[in-house]
Amino acid sequence: MAIEQIKMPQLGESVTEGTISKWLVAVGDKVNKYDPLAEVMTDKVNAEVPSSFAGVIKELIAEEGETYEVGKVIMTIETESGGSSDASSNHSEPVKEEPKTEAASEKAPAVKQDRTAGSKVRYSPAVLKLSQEHGIDLNQVSGTGAEGRITRKDLMKIIESGQIPTQTAAKEEVKEQQQAAETKAETPAPASKTPASAANVPVVPGDIEIPVTGVRKAIAANMLRSKHEAPHAWTMMEVDVTNLVEYRNSIKDEFKKKEGFNLTFFAFFVKAVSQALKEYPQMNSMWAGDKIIQKKDINISIAVATEDALFVPVIKNADEKTIKGIGREIGELAGKVRSGKLTSAEMQGGTFTVNNTGSFGSVQSMGIINYPQAAILQVESIVKRPVVMNNGMIAVRDMVNLCLSLDHRVLDGLVCGRFLQRVKEILENISKENTSVY
Repeated sequence: MAIEQIKMPQLGESVTEGTISKWLVAVGDKVNKYDPLAEVMTDKVNAEVPSSFAGVIKELIAEEGETYEVGKVIMTIETESGGSSDASSNHSEPVKEEPKTEAASEKAPAVKQDRTAGSKVRYSPAVLKLSQEHGIDLNQVSGTGAEGRITRKDLMKIIESGQIPTQTAAKEEVKEQQQAAETKAETPAPASKTPASAANVPVVPGDIEIPVTGVRKAIAANMLRSKHEAPHAWTMMEVDVTNLVEYRNSIKDEFKKKEGFNLTFFAFFVKAVSQALKEYPQMNSMWAGDKIIQKKDINISIAVATEDALFVPVIKNADEKTIKGIGREIGELAGKVRSGKLTSAEMQGGTFTVNNTGSFGSVQSMGIINYPQAAILQVESIVKRPVVMNNGMIAVRDMVNLCLSLDHRVLDGLVCGRFLQRVKEILENISKENTSVY
């Protein structure tokens, strides 16, 4: 027999951690290769973790609701020697294992754990909650998790056995810690030395405290990394899309009837950007420390928001697709995001991001670059404005602002300005006479 490890997978580019939202198996369950083991949540996607082996679940190391780094062991599976998934090999002789007091822990799990005096032990929120609800002295519990960590499973065994160690020294220690924390909170710190952290935000009656989810933590970490590592610069260009608006409005009803989905303005913008990226491939690059990687494929990431998170599914090879094809894919990906069916594969491989901020009525904004990409384009709201034409006359035109954030390590103002000029040229020349959506 062999013990195999299942680690936290990387479910998207720049994803460094994931949260176990739900275990789909329990210790002792038999699983086949590729069977789902757990539901994992990141800032980019909710996905199931498949088993890499066939065997019996040995240990669930990770706790539900906790966040772990990519590559961290979250569970173990006992497999047949060599990792074989052949379930018919039941004639093999049982292998003797070293005594591990597993059976003993089932009957008497509350074994005092040898800890160095004064050492600080970290417990998960689930473990702390259970111990407080049932009066369990955690100093008298032997953990079976990684590095002797006490897990929720350990406490459930204690509760089921009825052999609950009473809180003694632990209770006094918790009380002292609470009193120390209260004293510290009541002691005003000098204004000049007070850090701008959540711990110093005053909470008064009527305020609502909202727990930070794993998704929100991951979004915050990725945005912070992008802002800290990439020197952001910003530029904006005004585009006259009057002809585009007239063309789209003239065919949208017939298109919806024929194709079964709406033809949005955003599809035209994504197509124009993908076309310009072919002509200015420097924009389709990424910073890689000692070199810049200019990507061959043009894969457009699009930002799709839910009530409490932001996802960036990817339109692969957007330059090879028609406006109709891009429009269909935008609708399908947005639908998957909002129904929770987006897969990790649909989040990976993006090389440039286009964000439809205009859908909220925004007319000017500066986006944070989708790390490790080099730029993000914000497509703002199309608004009617009086414009002075070339002949000196004033006319009401449909205008839109394109706002580009760029990583100044990779891109300079010259190439970005020319890129935006090309996008502007493509959009301003869209018309019924020279543009086809098919």
